[in-house]
Formats: sequence, structure tokens, C-alpha cells
Amino acid sequence: MTVDDPASTAGAADSYAPALVVRHIPRTARAAVLFLHGGRADSRAPSRSWHLAAVRMKPFIRTVARAVPDDDVLLAEVRYRVRGWNGKEADSLLDARRALDELTGLVGDVPVVLVGHSMGGRAALRAASAPQVHGVVALAPWCPTGEPVGHLRDKEVVVLHGDRDRVTDPRLSLTFVQRAVSAGARATFVSVAGGAHAMLRHGGDWHRAVGSRVRGMLSR
Repeated sequence: MTVDDPASTAGAADSYAPALVVRHIPRTARAAVLFLHGGRADSRAPSRSWHLAAVRMKPFIRTVARAVPDDDVLLAEVRYRVRGWNGKEADSLLDARRALDELTGLVGDVPVVLVGHSMGGRAALRAASAPQVHGVVALAPWCPTGEPVGHLRDKEVVVLHGDRDRVTDPRLSLTFVQRAVSAGARATFVSVAGGAHAMLRHGGDWHRAVGSRVRGMLSR
């Protein structure tokens, strides 16, 4: 993860702005997929939709939309207030939880699949403690040693990590999955040969894997 110099928080953390950004809402939703893009370890600069981490998730949203063609799955993104996780503040996790609450208010208690990259992968794995979250697809997630896993019992978790990632450590992701399995999660680790953190190399493989895994989770 990269680190920003702390920026002025003036206007950066509008707690009144919605955390849920809806990309597709069906007339009647039977399920939802919520996307969480990456960020930084520490930064209180405002998070913007044109940041590269946010833009990188757009193809995954389109891929999932094609993979679940039935018009009954809501697709949405989490809008972060600031770019960083920020230690114990865990800002992106708080935003993910706000988005889940807003999602429930919008369409009721439907099963949710979370798709998160890097910092967003960490937030997705933590936010899976919410009862409506049935599955998580984590892409090159940031999994520091000691991340909690007990809340993933009976949840379906798929972690995809490139073996050439130099930003987040695929070995820590594998260890996380092994711990999650021991805690009762239905967790799987998938190594993407030649894959790096940005998921651009072999991008088609990443996209197809996410589409397939999300479709499978929604069918159960």
C-alpha cells in the first residue's frame, strides 16, 4: 500500500453524502453486488471517482453486469469519504458499512456479494460480518497479519491474487484464506499467474474469473 501525506480534511469527509452509488437498479431486486475500489494505507485527501483505483473497477462492473443478465440484481459502488484506511479509524470499512445500510434501506434485506480490490478487498472482507453479505470476491486484497476471520464462518470467500504483485503480498492473502478455512469459511485462494496489482496484465483472466465467481455465488 502507498502512503499519502495527510491532507486538509476540509470538505474531504462529508458524512452526509451517500456512501452507496447505484449503477443498476432493477424494478425488483433479488440480490445485489457491491464494488469497493482500492485506496491508500493512510490519506485523508478526498476520494474522487476519477482516481485510477476507482476507474479500474469499472470494467469489473460491466463484466458482472454481463455475467448476471437477469434484470433482478442491483449493482452499486461504495463511495469513500477519504482515500485512506487510516489505521484504527478504518475509514473505508465505515463507508462500506454505511453503503450496506443504505442498500438495505433501498431494496430490503437481499443477499449481497462484495467485490473489492486492494484496500477495498480488506474493507470487503471485514464488512462481510454483516448478515446480508453471503459472499466476497477479494482481488489482490490488503491482508495484514492478524486480520479477523471468525466473522467469515459459513461465508463464501474467493481471494484472487497475482503472483507478481509487489504492492500487496499474495503470501499474506494465502495465509488469510487458510485461517478463514480453519474458522469455518468456505474460502478459496486463486493464484493469477503473471498477475500484478493493477490487474492489467492478463486483465481478461481477472474479469472472467470475477464474472464467473459472482454468478456462482448469486446462484446459490
